[in-house]
Amino acid sequence: MKVAVVAGYGVLPKLAAENLLKKGHSVLVVALDEAVSIGFSDVQGIDLEKISVTQIGKLLKLLKKYNTESVLFAGKVNKTLIYSNLKFDLLAVKILAGLRNRKDDTVMDAVCKLITENGMQIMDQTYALDSLYLEKGIYTKKRPTKEQEEDIAFGYDTAKELGRLDIGQTVVIKNKAVMALEAIEGTDLAIERGCRLAKEGAVVVKCAKPSQDLRFDIPTVGVDTLKILSDNNGVVLAVEAGRTFVVDIDKCIRFADENNIVIVAI
Repeated sequence: MKVAVVAGYGVLPKLAAENLLKKGHSVLVVALDEAVSIGFSDVQGIDLEKISVTQIGKLLKLLKKYNTESVLFAGKVNKTLIYSNLKFDLLAVKILAGLRNRKDDTVMDAVCKLITENGMQIMDQTYALDSLYLEKGIYTKKRPTKEQEEDIAFGYDTAKELGRLDIGQTVVIKNKAVMALEAIEGTDLAIERGCRLAKEGAVVVKCAKPSQDLRFDIPTVGVDTLKILSDNNGVVLAVEAGRTFVVDIDKCIRFADENNIVIVAI
């Protein structure tokens, strides 16, 4: 079966493509940026095309050109592009004009609907990436204090409500007070902002939305997340077990142990 990976930033698209190849699929990668495509230079056996995130019409033409049967979305996309001065193609303009709002799920639902109306199916990200899930537990030498456990629980409830509103997936907490909520700026900037306000000792909690669509935007963390946490004096990264991708957990644990950070799956 021909599967297209629509690839944003980060390592998830490459991991997805490699895992799909291992499963015996023929793979097309449609990179949403020139820099993204460079990351696939060492992946053998794939077809590779490049488009702008604003070219929905071109995406559809490429999917048809390669006789694509299924599409898998993976990687980060800068959501502020919707408000930029980039030129959107006619199909992208039509989709955006017809939206009831510009929340993440609303935009992606519209794109997925367009693809399925053209005879293709959308794969859940878990089909290629479920090995990145963690089971519940503490993964580092350092364990959370009682106060940090209370912040984690408070942050989990807050993050779930944030997700229910389809605003974001990440919250930064200190002493059961909200330092930052993720919105359109994304996880990294939300962590930076929240940790700065906390000064030190911030707890970061990242969760799936209560009605998380497994086709796109499954919460993801990795070493880069931990580096931002460390650079800004954060002390805990808590993720939702079985519903958050953790990229290269062994590297994450090593970095966290070296920098006195707690990693916990709740």
